[in-house]
Amino acid sequence: MNLCDIREVKALLGRHGFRFSKSMGQNFLVADWVPREIAAAGGGDGGCGVLEIGPGIGCLTHELCRCAGKVVSVELDHALLPVLEETMDGAKNFTLISGDILKLDIPALADQHFQGLTPMVCANLPYNITTPVLRALVEAKRFASITVMVQREVALRLAARPGTGDYGALSVYMQYHTQPEVLFDVPPSCFLPAPKVTSAVVRCQTRAVPAVHTACGEDFFFQVVRAAFTQRRKTLLNSLSSVFGSQPGKDRLAAVIANCGLHPAVRGETLGLEEFAALADGIHSFS
Repeated sequence: MNLCDIREVKALLGRHGFRFSKSMGQNFLVADWVPREIAAAGGGDGGCGVLEIGPGIGCLTHELCRCAGKVVSVELDHALLPVLEETMDGAKNFTLISGDILKLDIPALADQHFQGLTPMVCANLPYNITTPVLRALVEAKRFASITVMVQREVALRLAARPGTGDYGALSVYMQYHTQPEVLFDVPPSCFLPAPKVTSAVVRCQTRAVPAVHTACGEDFFFQVVRAAFTQRRKTLLNSLSSVFGSQPGKDRLAAVIANCGLHPAVRGETLGLEEFAALADGIHSFS
């Protein structure tokens, strides 16, 4: 069965009485080059265990099973389970888990299924849960890399540089923990049904250690980062004051910004990771 042939896909879905769910953001790939390129970009081999989220009907899953030692796919939609049982029949290195990835214990899942293998993620993520899934995968601290197809605007945000319109708190978070790289675009015509947005594949190689060291700790560091982007049109001082105004106070915040070598009117969107680390440590010293 060709899972990227629209006629065969429609016949498959018709046999199982499947209906697309807008709330789940379901769009199935029908261009065979895309799953091949995604699987290749993931870099999996026989020594790797791949976690896939939202396998759909299994077109990417098939490609992953060809190259990886083991593939574990998590599917939320119960209506797709019998479809996957048909399309993945005979794949001995495939395991299907019915559930919500955001409600599963991801570290335990990786430890259970990928013993002796290098865990990685390769998936066409449901677009409505992209950000929380990425955070959950990073926080699991199990995966050597995370290669996913997401909305192009999200992919650009993950890899955005300071001072650009796409740069934000999510950019800092992902670049602190990983090295995101946008690989290629996927047009709407590659999906059934066709979405209204262009997609892109991004590979996030996990860093062995965070990109910067902070004496204040990760939690406080990201509290400062979020505060800096809370009101993008305001100066960094005013944005930070809305969160840290009472302690350490606006005057001390201004002093910290100056001590970091930053202009008084600087905005948070221009700061890189090193500057955020120095800023967070400076604020923490007064807290």
